[in-house]
Amino acid sequence: MHPAAAAADPVASGPWRRRSRVVAYSNAWIDVLHDEVDRPDGSPGIYGVVHFHNRAVGVVPVADDGRLLLVGQHRYSLDGYSWEIPEGGVGPEETLLAGARRELREETGFDAAEWRQLCRMSVSNSVTDETGALFVARGLRAGEAAPDATEDLAIRWATLDEVMAWIDAGEIHDLMTIAAVSRYALQVARAR
Repeated sequence: MHPAAAAADPVASGPWRRRSRVVAYSNAWIDVLHDEVDRPDGSPGIYGVVHFHNRAVGVVPVADDGRLLLVGQHRYSLDGYSWEIPEGGVGPEETLLAGARRELREETGFDAAEWRQLCRMSVSNSVTDETGALFVARGLRAGEAAPDATEDLAIRWATLDEVMAWIDAGEIHDLMTIAAVSRYALQVARAR
């Protein structure tokens, strides 16, 4: 059953029991679901879930000299600028790796010869069902970027130490970037 479909019979979800589900809002990317539930203690309640139609991917592009490639853009939801790893959504018809390759190419023009998954993730799992994966890409080859019409992007190269300092200072605040770069930094430290 599609997550946005109304439940005909109560549905158990761990210690929770969903009595009904209504789509409160829907667009091409998300459904906002309103569930009537029985809480783990048996009392009645409600739960709101943002169902994502796509999964999330992010890529840490690493140049031969070790520098990382970041993408900058204004984020409408934050009304502010954000420096991030290349990232985006992957539909059900595409693998996570294929989506990561596409996002890197679209946003930066680069492709890569070597790909490795850093980790799988659940994004803000108290209110969303969004899942995805983070990758590291090496053996970068330049090409031409083709961002979609909603993206006005800039790119920037930085050392791992610079990126970690920007994370520590709160200048980089995108969670996927923090997780991916931190995971990559841990692997670099372990390899030394």
